[in-house]
Amino acid sequence: MPTQKARISLSGIDPKKVDTVCRQIKEISIKTGVSIAGPIPLPTKHLRVPVRKGPDGGGTSTIDHWEMRIHKRLIDIDADERALRQVMRIQVPDGVNIEIVLKS
Repeated sequence: MPTQKARISLSGIDPKKVDTVCRQIKEISIKTGVSIAGPIPLPTKHLRVPVRKGPDGGGTSTIDHWEMRIHKRLIDIDADERALRQVMRIQVPDGVNIEIVLKS
């Protein structure tokens, strides 16, 4: 019977925070002896917003560009009950989204 896998996807604005959560998940998998694949860095998404500098319509049209970058990582681990309980107890910092999906 094939083992069930858990796919953990992490996304956030600050890459350091995302990498610290990845490191914690990796340490848990090493402690519990569960096989791990990743973290796999996905392409960074750039959200750009052009904003006009001038408050009114007069003068030259100068534009600022504001940008937000979203960093994503994928981790696949074996769906061991003990390991997943420890992963769910990780203190996830603000600005980091974590999603766990079970796959067969």
